[in-house]
Amino acid sequence: MSELLKKLETYADSDYLPMHMPGHKRRMGDLGNPFFIDITEIDGFDDLHHAEGILKQAEERAAELYGSEETHYLVNGSTSGILAAISGCTAAGGTVLIARNSHKSAYHAVLLRGLHVHYIYPQPAGKMGINGPVTAENVDRLLEEHPETKMVYITSPTYDGVVSDVEQIAEVVHRRKLPLIVDEAHGAHFPFSEQFPKDSVSCGADVVIHSVHKTLPSLTQTALIHLNGDLINREKIRYFLGVYQSSSPSYVMMAGIDQCMEWVSSHRKEFDSFAQRLQEVRAELRKLQALELLEVPGIDPSKILLSGRRYGVTGNELSDMLREDFHIELEMACGEYACALTSVADRQEDLRRLLEACRKLDEKILREGNQVPEKQYGTDTVLKTRHAGTIQETFEQPSFWCDLKASDGKVSSGFVIPYPPGIPLLVPGEEVTEEIRDRILRYVQDGLTVYGCENQKIKVVGK
Repeated sequence: MSELLKKLETYADSDYLPMHMPGHKRRMGDLGNPFFIDITEIDGFDDLHHAEGILKQAEERAAELYGSEETHYLVNGSTSGILAAISGCTAAGGTVLIARNSHKSAYHAVLLRGLHVHYIYPQPAGKMGINGPVTAENVDRLLEEHPETKMVYITSPTYDGVVSDVEQIAEVVHRRKLPLIVDEAHGAHFPFSEQFPKDSVSCGADVVIHSVHKTLPSLTQTALIHLNGDLINREKIRYFLGVYQSSSPSYVMMAGIDQCMEWVSSHRKEFDSFAQRLQEVRAELRKLQALELLEVPGIDPSKILLSGRRYGVTGNELSDMLREDFHIELEMACGEYACALTSVADRQEDLRRLLEACRKLDEKILREGNQVPEKQYGTDTVLKTRHAGTIQETFEQPSFWCDLKASDGKVSSGFVIPYPPGIPLLVPGEEVTEEIRDRILRYVQDGLTVYGCENQKIKVVGK
């Protein structure tokens, strides 16, 4: 047995509670031996890139489930859908409006297509220290300022579960006959209970991308892209799906998507029960004193954001304590909070275990810690940036590794990305400010993974 397989099986046999993706939580779904059903495009099994038979029928069932006019399976994750959507809705060198709190894949599409980009900055979420929603008013203003824009792209929900008013934003964008793309990767479960936010397909978005593996019982890397309306070039998007996805798509993954869709279709009531379980555990988490349940109006309740900032506990420290002391593995840790990702596969006992661990941790922090003044709270919100060039032009310029402490005023030639959540602090062409530099340093010192930063150095333009 290989070392990786041995480690995976050991972990699977342990008592660690997965408060992270994939949404099947290692207990839902059964495809048997994957090697037994792993085939190529043989007679009778269709071709994902030219679906006419069994795969076309499967995609049509998924479209019906989500109320979409057209749906396609994705086996390269939501990343491939985002790349194809942005590439297919613009011409090379065109201008786009993108929410600045978007996943790195959106910026990679801008890079690959040589696009000019203007940013929509999300509103602050009160004193929570997280990104709030994108507003229709802000989108409207930016479209007035940049009439050359050809497409609008937002993320809703965010990694934290914050939802924008997609319906209002779609109205603003459609008034100008432009398409709206929504990265709803973390909201594949939204349509199946009224206790969750309204989904973006129902809200009128033209292209919606869902990661079914994130919050539904499906294999990692599986996703869907939904195409609606006549403001998009569907043929062009379909073409780019073939560019950004493997020419040898996995039938194991596609069977997993199909099985997931079938399960969801016949188990809708499970989502209401799941929402009720969440409501009960969130009510108890609100009673904690040292730990804080971060919430904003309309948040997706399946994302449980926990912060120890009242007592100076970082997100990474909180995540480490839950892992080491209680064998609970969270989805993500940021500077000021950590995120437990729940799904319909989480049972009552799983959520109670998380709650009891948080209660014990709360008592420990109260007993051993010292309260921190609110003015000392940090934040994980997106920082405003200044442009010195386009992403593609800057990416191709000569560059060198520069010590962060000497980087003020320099122009980034690479991407600097805390991962997760995968939202860039810097992209090529943006100036390094003192605030951005300090944020990167804080994340590195807190033990977070920051792509594009090595030994406290980042790549900047120059020789």
